[in-house]
Amino acid sequence: MDHSKGRKGRVALLSLAAMLFAVAAGCNRQAQHAPDVWAVVNGKEIKREEIDKYYRTRVNPEGQEPSQEEALSLKLNVLDELINNEILLERAKKLNLEASDGEVEDKFTELKSPYTEDEFQRRLKEQGATVEDLKSDLRRQLSIQKLLNREVVAKISISDQDVSDFYNANRPQFNVAEPQYHIAQILVTPRKEQQIRNRKNDDATNEAEAQRKVKMLMDRLDSGADFAQLAMDYSEDMNTAGTGGDLGYVPESALNQSDPALKRIVLGMKPGQVSQPIQLKEGYRILKLITRESPGLRGISDPQVQQTIRDTLRNRKEQLLRSAYLAIARDEARVTNYLAQQVIEAAGKLPDAAKTVVPPRSIGH
Repeated sequence: MDHSKGRKGRVALLSLAAMLFAVAAGCNRQAQHAPDVWAVVNGKEIKREEIDKYYRTRVNPEGQEPSQEEALSLKLNVLDELINNEILLERAKKLNLEASDGEVEDKFTELKSPYTEDEFQRRLKEQGATVEDLKSDLRRQLSIQKLLNREVVAKISISDQDVSDFYNANRPQFNVAEPQYHIAQILVTPRKEQQIRNRKNDDATNEAEAQRKVKMLMDRLDSGADFAQLAMDYSEDMNTAGTGGDLGYVPESALNQSDPALKRIVLGMKPGQVSQPIQLKEGYRILKLITRESPGLRGISDPQVQQTIRDTLRNRKEQLLRSAYLAIARDEARVTNYLAQQVIEAAGKLPDAAKTVVPPRSIGH
């Protein structure tokens, strides 16, 4: 037997093993990430700075400071959302559904329009964000929405039988106990508002300006202008201007709690009618009665009943399909959550990741 050949063979095997070990070590070194990398999704790093930025938008700066454990738990939730978003964004890109520059700019303009430039910049600074951060977020949101519209929403269908089954199973909720009034309003106040949310950033700051504004609005309404559009452009009620002044359905019992003059006018209006300006303590209100619902069981043929049921069923199905779609997407993705690993390894103690607080970035950094 040639022992030299055996030795050579063992040396060759040892050399091959050493080489494989060196390659594996090299791969491991390549897979190492900086301490501020809290997750990796299909090779894309998600860094602590990004999680901290979103975390600050979820915590009330004037409220009680969360404990370190509560803060870390919320950051884990934020990170999980960002992981999901990255997975869905990659899918959108592969399907050529990424939002265009034009779509991003249109959405950016829409979001910015209710604010003055100073207000807008102040809000960005409060969140430690820049215009580029916001546009990046918008691109991601719009891209994911386009993806889900195609992959989820487009697959939903509601049959007449679905509507009928829901109605029969939920009849009590369609029984109106008292008259209800679907009302929209335009509010004009004779004082400067701290926050204005109409599309024109229009604000009457004294009695004379308020009266001129009310007259202008009534002239426009008398000329056939759309009530909802005027409310979005000029109403000084920050809670309803964005939805065309819609106050929803107001039961008659709630009107009893309001100003007697307002109640009297609403009860005397016909569906579709617009009131004359009503001067109240808070300013001038112009009301529109959209519909009036009489007491009793609303039938399944009622268009609003149909719409309510279809909207409810569509929302339920969409939530279910979104959850299933995301579960499949996550199964097919390569995800490493380093922050979660640190929390587990700390075994109830605070990991290094929780011990220092990153200060908010200033505008422009």
